[in-house]
Amino acid sequence: MPRVIVPLATGFEEIEAITIIDVLRRADIEVITAGLDRKCVKGAHGIEIKAELHVDDVKSDEFDMIVLPGGMPGSMNLKNSKKVQSLLGEMDQGGKYIGAICAAPIALAEAEVLKSMYTCYPSFEEHIINTTYMKSEDVVSDQNIITANGPKSAIKFSLEIVEKLCNKDKMEEIKSQLLL
Repeated sequence: MPRVIVPLATGFEEIEAITIIDVLRRADIEVITAGLDRKCVKGAHGIEIKAELHVDDVKSDEFDMIVLPGGMPGSMNLKNSKKVQSLLGEMDQGGKYIGAICAAPIALAEAEVLKSMYTCYPSFEEHIINTTYMKSEDVVSDQNIITANGPKSAIKFSLEIVEKLCNKDKMEEIKSQLLL
């Protein structure tokens, strides 16, 4: 069973985090949440989630993928976290999948793990250099990196992750359950 770590920073985008966790768990992917500052993490719209771990307890070799939800100031908190930056580098060096949605690709840019193309929430591309912003795309997969542009794309992004970690049949099964 694939294992995914989802770091939650204060100010995360609730729609994105919950959608990622829910869709991946429907696909029998083990999803572990890790709080940056504490175990109860408050999202950008005041919803609190109790994380299973503290981010300092996360070891990259125990996971197949790391997925960063967006939101502000959550994305900035992920970008500025030395532990998250370290995990991103380790996961990339290990050829493991890395996902980021909305503003969170700024954390990938900081870790220098983005490849040749990506997408993100409009205006955050101004903070990312040396790679091509795919403005018209909802979800972009480039080698081991998957990015998405925001809340409207959370299900599509999550299904892309299911396809990468499981297979197309599992993705289609979950997509059908979601009436898509």
